[in-house]
Amino acid sequence: MWWIGTSGWQYRDWRPARGGDETGYLYPGGLPQRLWLEHYAARFATVEVNNAFYRLPERSTFEQWRARTPDDLCVAVKMSRYLTHIKRLKDPGEPVARFFDRATGLGDKLGPVLLQLPPTLKADLEALDETLSLVPAGVRMAVEPRHDTWFTADCRRLLEKHGAALCWADRGSRAITPLWETADFVYLRLHEGRARPWPLYGRTALRTWVERLTGVPEAFVFFNNDPGGAAVIDAGVLAAEAERRGLPVTRVPRLKVRPCATSS
Repeated sequence: MWWIGTSGWQYRDWRPARGGDETGYLYPGGLPQRLWLEHYAARFATVEVNNAFYRLPERSTFEQWRARTPDDLCVAVKMSRYLTHIKRLKDPGEPVARFFDRATGLGDKLGPVLLQLPPTLKADLEALDETLSLVPAGVRMAVEPRHDTWFTADCRRLLEKHGAALCWADRGSRAITPLWETADFVYLRLHEGRARPWPLYGRTALRTWVERLTGVPEAFVFFNNDPGGAAVIDAGVLAAEAERRGLPVTRVPRLKVRPCATSS
């Protein structure tokens, strides 16, 4: 199964001005922001909670998200930057315990947890090993290193040891990480395409990703190119390309590119 979604759901430019043309927008103009999550979850089966990186919500917030959404929603959550960017993986015990004490409020809706490392953090396999060893049993982890020193055979073996996925990443319609398969699933983040209007992806770029993902046991794909609603539009295009090849995908809305916008 391919789980296709976006990195968050609270983007004001995903809603048109009241009374305006709603083509290419996820949210109707009159829909209040307090109902955006329900609207999103009725149209997508997965979401990546990106804002947990900046400010970790209380457990009660995760519990509320669980109560407000369909039973089949899978919620990926980005680990707090306190562990990754402030502590830089040092002494991970308390930050990891606090994160999971809160995020497990999602219950069985908790999906993969993304551990995104700072671009200035060089490889520290001992620290990563200790961090991953503290993850509760049954939780899937994806690790997004952003310094080239991590991309070694030793790091790949460490991820395989813990069953953690190396996060695949795309920026500018090209892969910026190795495409290692180190777990029983793949986790892909698409940050920025090269089509018009920016930051849309073009069909050729998305077809290339479909080809790369074909044959993986399970995939989580999140579009992080949220300006202008590009993430939602691209998610629909990727899902359609996968379905043309007979690949199973979760529910995804199929929005048209907004008037006066073109992609290639």
